[in-house]
Amino acid sequence: MFIPFFLRLKEARIPVTLREFLDLLEGMQAGLADFDVEAFYFLARAALVKDERHIDRFDQVFSAHFRGLAALSDMAGIETEKLPEEWLRKLAERHLTPEEKALVESLGGFDKLMETLKERLEEQKGRHQGGSKWIGTAGTSPFGAYGYNPEGVRIGQDGSRHRKAAKVWDKREFRDFDDTREIGTRNIKIALKRLRRWVREGAADELDLPGTIRSTAEHGYLDVQTRPERRNAVKLLMFFDVGGSMDDHVMVVEELFSAARAEFRHLEHFYFHNCLYESVWRDNRRRSERFAVEDLLRSYGPDYKVIFVGDATMSPYEITHVGGSVEHWNKEPGAAWMRRMAEHFQRMAWINPVPQAHWDHTHSAVLMQQLLDGRMYPLTLEGLEQATRTLSR
Repeated sequence: MFIPFFLRLKEARIPVTLREFLDLLEGMQAGLADFDVEAFYFLARAALVKDERHIDRFDQVFSAHFRGLAALSDMAGIETEKLPEEWLRKLAERHLTPEEKALVESLGGFDKLMETLKERLEEQKGRHQGGSKWIGTAGTSPFGAYGYNPEGVRIGQDGSRHRKAAKVWDKREFRDFDDTREIGTRNIKIALKRLRRWVREGAADELDLPGTIRSTAEHGYLDVQTRPERRNAVKLLMFFDVGGSMDDHVMVVEELFSAARAEFRHLEHFYFHNCLYESVWRDNRRRSERFAVEDLLRSYGPDYKVIFVGDATMSPYEITHVGGSVEHWNKEPGAAWMRRMAEHFQRMAWINPVPQAHWDHTHSAVLMQQLLDGRMYPLTLEGLEQATRTLSR
């Protein structure tokens, strides 16, 4: 049963290795998860999952492979009568609301619920369909799957139907870590961590524990040492496309901006529409207050890393032609300004909130990718990690 589980994880593109699989088996052999489904789940996750972006897929594979009481019992090598009662009790206390706990009391309380379940397991022989007593499917028994009971234990069901089960065996705790999903501020911060260069600067206001220990040992008395805090020295310049088709992506772009502001001390940002031209602005309420791009090229050195954020969805003429802009008469095509940026800044990338599968169907997105030598990435956790790797080279 364990080898097929390992292979299913590989099929789900979770980067598990044979060494990690052997670590899991060693943990089982050492008795770290005997007769305890929850302990086995966390042991397997700790041994096999190295990156939290894969937790959601791991949960799905785990649920599909060890589905239901029978599979879990076979895995542990125990009889179904030895249901992990303490595990059920702890999970019930964690997930039930006060109202749901009151419903459980209608059957005599959780102790009565578990006692009844044990009796049914001892009495029942084989699979059961329908009815109000046996553990099975499509009935009103408190135990089983695809039925209804206001206070029940779901066994062998692939999802909630009435949301009344006292314990969900296959509950997934992490739904937003998958690297193919659009992501929130916290996950964006995780992805941006790759783009760091630590330096110590500023006043000495952080405890230097190794230095304190060394100095105390040398002088024979407590000698507290401090040092400047470590700070991220990466300099980042961000340009955000606003208006038009970008209105559909305001929320996720705001999350990206919020995460970047929290992660980078040296961050400057500007706005543009569709394509970069001779000027940009900092305040969308006062777009008339413009900054010349030529001045930006003189003000910010080549050591700044540049990120453009936009859907690259526009008329191709906005990129290729004089006067192609939809807002003003541009004396030079947008492509000329993008080339100047690429020549000045050593590291540059474009983050696109539109799913990558749609890019090839938009002529302007194809043109922008060519101008950036393919350095356009989707606004997903995986896409951001690819972008930060490019900017870190």
